[in-house]
This record gives sequence, C-alpha cells and structure tokens, in this order.
Amino acid sequence: MFSYAFKNLDPKKWFDRMHPQTLAIAMFLLYIDGAFAVIALLDRSGEIGFLRLLGGLNLLFALCMVVAYIAGAYLMANGKRLGWVLAVAASFSPFVARQLITLQTNYGDTSWVLTGGDTIGFLFDAALVALLLHSMTQQYVKRWLR
Repeated sequence: MFSYAFKNLDPKKWFDRMHPQTLAIAMFLLYIDGAFAVIALLDRSGEIGFLRLLGGLNLLFALCMVVAYIAGAYLMANGKRLGWVLAVAASFSPFVARQLITLQTNYGDTSWVLTGGDTIGFLFDAALVALLLHSMTQQYVKRWLR
C-alpha cells in the first residue's frame, strides 16, 4: 500500500466528484479541519497550540495532526487508500491530543478529554469519525481506493 501511495498524484485534483456522499463530506471536513489546525498551530490556540507550547514530542504530534488532515484528504481525492488511513488517524487525533494534555498537565476530567469543553467542535470531530468509518465509506475504500 505504501509503495503505491505516492505514484500518479495529480496536483490539481483536490476533490473527486465520484466519491460517495459520506466520503465527500468527510473530505470537506478534513480540509476545513486542516486549515483551522494550521491556524491553531501558528497562533497557539486550541489543543494543537497547547501541544506546541508543551514542545518536544508534543510539537511533533501537533505537526503530524496538521499534515494528516490535509494529506489524508488529498490522497483520498487521488484514489489512494493511504489517504483514508491518514484521515482516520487525523479524525481520532483531537481525542488523543486532549488525552496527552490531560496526562501531562493534570488539567480537565474525562468529559473534557472527550469534548474539549467545546460541544460544537466535538460534534464535528465525532461526525468526521462517523463519516470515515461508515459502512458506505468502508465499502468504497475496499473496492476503489488502491
């Protein structure tokens, strides 16, 4: 899967109209989350900005989150299965980031780890996970993405 992942990439193809609706909506959410992740990394806001302030491996994890959002959507648009794997990892990354912050700073409780204190943001995070793990998406990934 990895050796074929970066062959035949079209730099102009950022969205594929032939994807099922669950995957298409997930790609839009990935691009939007990726844009906000870049902003959060630059102005040190949200979980990603807090991980940047903690430094070290936390900063590396924050950078990987930003790359996973955008690269996952881009590779899926170009028909690569690795893109879906990156997208699933990116969709779970906010929950992992909040868990890391909780473990290192003793801030928050279990509800904060799940929602981050932002109910609307949590709904979008949960929707992205649900869209990427939906049965229609998984069947499409199995059949069409290489």
